[in-house]
Amino acid sequence: MSITEFPYNRLVMLENFGHSMRAPAYLYRPGNVEEIGQLFHFAAQNGLAVCLRGAGRSYNDAALNGGGIVLDCQRMNRFLDWDPATGLVRCEPGVTIRQLWERLLPDGWWPPVVPGTMFPTLGGCLAANVHGKNNFRLGPIGEHVVQFTALLPSGAEVTCLPNKNGDLFRAMIGGLGLLGVFTSITLQMRKIYSGLLNVQSWPARNLEEHLATMLEAAPRHDHTVGWLDATAGGGGLGRGQLHTADDLAEGEDPNPQQTLNLTSQALPERFLGLIPRSLLWRYTAPFVNDPGARLVNSVKYFSSLHNSSYRQSQAAFHFLLDSIPNWEWSYGRGGLIQYQSILPKETALDAWSEMLTLARRRGLPAYLGVTKRHRPDSFLLTHALDGFSLALDFKVTERKRRHLSVLLQDFDRIVLDAGGRFYMVKNSETTSETARRFLGEGTVDKFRALKKRCDPHRLLESDLFRRLFGE
Repeated sequence: MSITEFPYNRLVMLENFGHSMRAPAYLYRPGNVEEIGQLFHFAAQNGLAVCLRGAGRSYNDAALNGGGIVLDCQRMNRFLDWDPATGLVRCEPGVTIRQLWERLLPDGWWPPVVPGTMFPTLGGCLAANVHGKNNFRLGPIGEHVVQFTALLPSGAEVTCLPNKNGDLFRAMIGGLGLLGVFTSITLQMRKIYSGLLNVQSWPARNLEEHLATMLEAAPRHDHTVGWLDATAGGGGLGRGQLHTADDLAEGEDPNPQQTLNLTSQALPERFLGLIPRSLLWRYTAPFVNDPGARLVNSVKYFSSLHNSSYRQSQAAFHFLLDSIPNWEWSYGRGGLIQYQSILPKETALDAWSEMLTLARRRGLPAYLGVTKRHRPDSFLLTHALDGFSLALDFKVTERKRRHLSVLLQDFDRIVLDAGGRFYMVKNSETTSETARRFLGEGTVDKFRALKKRCDPHRLLESDLFRRLFGE
């Protein structure tokens, strides 16, 4: 790739995953490290900022860069090495979670940590330091990175391990793509003996029961996740359903050759044998409004008022979001905002009770709530602590956009007062003042010092960077 002219022909309008934020940028799709270096050089010569983008699955502006260059890294998607004897895999950052598990599963391995969708790139997952339904047991994905190589905007190529360039290792993982570009990633996979999981589910009548049950269940199970009805109030505030899942032990699956086959993980092409899955979002769209959400949540809750146990494929359990392709389109033209807070186990009940009540009182209920159990980790810009997370999905309309922004900033104050933290690749209304408060001035200073060392000319920026770390 030779870049000598200003790239007006590459100017496109990019959106976040929720279609609630958009910005024009000059889009490039480099295929190797040399092309990334050329793009950095071109950006420096022309005074343009550069933003990294994987599959564009962030709910906020982490992969947007208004008026600058965006590097779409999906072409860098080669597997560089895979050892089925040890479970070590080395690949480029554009490899998706789907490509990863499909490569590993027939050999009896699974990624140690996966998000709720299989489509993000591995580079994007490391930049966000994603967590899964097993966070309390295995932590975020960064804890399973053996090493990575990266190209810094300064032109330096570095290799980072926990005990070599450790400060950069713990800052680039979870660093939102603001310090450098991952060029290869080595991960330790998790051994499994079946493509199935033992799943259990049971109802939670209110938020207190919801959190107490999750607190008790998480240490005993491999995976724990909760669904929360954010439209309910009164004595049913925070009601929902808990799911746990456990890997099958060696010899427990009578036919592992079949369940570890990719065909056993495929979702059916038609819902109930009738509706193509690709069209399901059109059928859910009429219910993505206040009365529809209350109806759907109520039906789901009352249909879950019994305990159940069953076996489910790895893909079906982990990637529930993918069962309805393009589900986010059902939120309409304004899109959606997802707000995720992480609160200490001691304060979560009171803080979330206040937040859920406040949203209902202002006529802005979330349509979906998801809870997980968390534990602390050692990464610089970590969102983790000993407690719980709650992710809430809000529909955006022109009439409600300003009121929703005010509500979410009020949420920020409640979370900060309760000693909580935020997941920065989801929340879109968090201010730089709020970021400094929850990260701490010491952490922000360390990040700025690393930024100056790795990126002295501040080439790597995004709309999120300017929002959270701008002067």
